[in-house]
Amino acid sequence: MMQQFEQRLAAFPLILGLSFGAYAQDEEAQPSPQFGGPDSVERVIETDRTDRGGLLETEIFAPVQSWQAGLEEDYGFSIGGDYSAVTVHASDVLNGADDAASGGMVRVYGRWNLTGDGQGNSGALVYKIEHRHAYGEPAPSDFYLGNVGYAGLTEPPFSDQGTRWTNLYWRQSLNNGRTVLLGGFLDATDFVDVYGLASPWLHFMNLAFSTGSAATDLPNDASLGVAAGHIFDNNVYLVGSVVDRNGDPTEISDGFDTFFGDNEYFSSIEIGHTSTHSKIALDNVHLTLWHVDAREEVGAPSGWGANFSWSRYYDDRFMPFVRAGYTDDSGSLLEKSVSVGLGYRPDPTTQAPGDLIGAAFNWGEVNENSFGPGLDDQYTLELFYRWQLTQQVALTLDYQYLKDPALNPDESSISVWSLRARFAL
Repeated sequence: MMQQFEQRLAAFPLILGLSFGAYAQDEEAQPSPQFGGPDSVERVIETDRTDRGGLLETEIFAPVQSWQAGLEEDYGFSIGGDYSAVTVHASDVLNGADDAASGGMVRVYGRWNLTGDGQGNSGALVYKIEHRHAYGEPAPSDFYLGNVGYAGLTEPPFSDQGTRWTNLYWRQSLNNGRTVLLGGFLDATDFVDVYGLASPWLHFMNLAFSTGSAATDLPNDASLGVAAGHIFDNNVYLVGSVVDRNGDPTEISDGFDTFFGDNEYFSSIEIGHTSTHSKIALDNVHLTLWHVDAREEVGAPSGWGANFSWSRYYDDRFMPFVRAGYTDDSGSLLEKSVSVGLGYRPDPTTQAPGDLIGAAFNWGEVNENSFGPGLDDQYTLELFYRWQLTQQVALTLDYQYLKDPALNPDESSISVWSLRARFAL
């Protein structure tokens, strides 16, 4: 064991961080320890390595994939990356505002297995670094609020923040993967209120259909903190976390000062049930409770909330879901939110099993703390089709119908079309 550790440590000159944190999976069906939803690093690595087929076949990237596999086998170090781009166009906007926005990002991510066998009982350093950029102004992440007048976010990750960290933490798996501990710079959306269609890189674009249902006052990515989770023999699981509310992914070193100096935190506890350990993000019913402290420097209020989620994966093709969120005070976008929807794989046995159709509807009551009193409720319909062109490339065409945008009373409805592309290795 010590010889293995020394060999892997010698392969790279520096360990960038240390931590501990949480979750659990079935070690037989999911031999690599997982943490959280579809955007967690280890889940993304697994998804990118599976056969997603495609309309076109190509072996041009086979040498890169072979190098990646060899690096992990010899040194326990995995590395993946992707480039994503999105363009968004609205039928109507606020006076003088642009009716379109575009942006992209490059991400590099992976894990370094340093102890154990990389399976049920192991420890790994998990990392993700990004560069987020807009193609002009505004950035897609600001488009709904500033241009459309809708109290929500479309493709929230596509900002113009530049270079940033999202993850840098230690993951320790125990009890054959039933207990997992995390600590370091965490992204709360990896483990708070997750379900199988929560990824803005792969699934719905509107935040109302992602983590927190737009009714959770989430902290920034790369917030210093700890999380812990355990899944029991009856498939009931518990996940809890405490992270810094003032984290800044562009300056993560400041997180030590804010975590230990400001003492303003986001905390959560979740209880849920899944059909099997290997489908914890797909077959899932859970209740999440969260609390945020007030941020005195910026005048943000404290608050708490609850989120409910039910999803079920049928016949490897259908995934209906029902999700709801409630906020008391805090600075979330919505105070109350209810979503229903469906994900559908046209035919997982075809040449392109990565193809996916999504449809969802949301009702939202705008948070008065964030936008003031007297605003109309919003109604949102989103439809998308994701084409798997090759194993590495996917295109998603997305349509959203926004009824009664709260910050644009001159428009009773607005249509938004989007096109998203992702290239992953």
